[in-house]
Amino acid sequence: MSGRTFVALTLTPESPLTDWLSALDQQIARSVGFFAGKPVIVDLSMVQADTPGLSTLPDDLKQRGIRIIGIEGGSRDWPATTGWEWPESPASARTPPTQTRENASSTDADPTNQSKNANHPVTLVVEESIRSGQQVIWPEGDVVVLGAVASGAEVSAGGSIHIYGALRGRAVAGIGGRGSSRVFTKALDAELVAIDGFYATAEEMDPACASGPAQILLEGERLVFRALPG
Repeated sequence: MSGRTFVALTLTPESPLTDWLSALDQQIARSVGFFAGKPVIVDLSMVQADTPGLSTLPDDLKQRGIRIIGIEGGSRDWPATTGWEWPESPASARTPPTQTRENASSTDADPTNQSKNANHPVTLVVEESIRSGQQVIWPEGDVVVLGAVASGAEVSAGGSIHIYGALRGRAVAGIGGRGSSRVFTKALDAELVAIDGFYATAEEMDPACASGPAQILLEGERLVFRALPG
């Protein structure tokens, strides 16, 4: 590996915040460690200045092990947010990084050329298997893995994820709100699959797709598992 790159996840709180936090707790309980070590941007576009419980939201998230690196929407002038530690330059968390692996190649353009790729999704091709403990995060577009994704490994993509081998680790597609993204794999034995923030752990996946070729897509707020021809 040439180094690790990171992309922030986005949380969009909704009113009533007590219900939203309760739903968040259920997600965390289903996928322990999902937010561990991951930077998070809080998007306040769905709440108002007078939303009950807003003043304690940063503390509520920190108590759940969520690390806030940016805040979008809302206003620093709201009474409820005046005491917040408002991180500077949240947009920097969304800046596309350089490619993650030495043996990864972009099919469309030089991934280090930020201005060139701003409006054109770029596919990252990983030419070997991703081993346990390794992590590939690519917010620019799709990720294609020509090998397998081992248990304990993770692939995250701004677009869809295509795995030509077995998926035994984690696949997180559609980061940044791309709900039309999908996950494809030759053999579904995943620890976790997620699309646009909605995810399923191993015990929640359709057993009809277990260990076989499958695609996963998002319909509404539900992940759908479909078997593919072998």
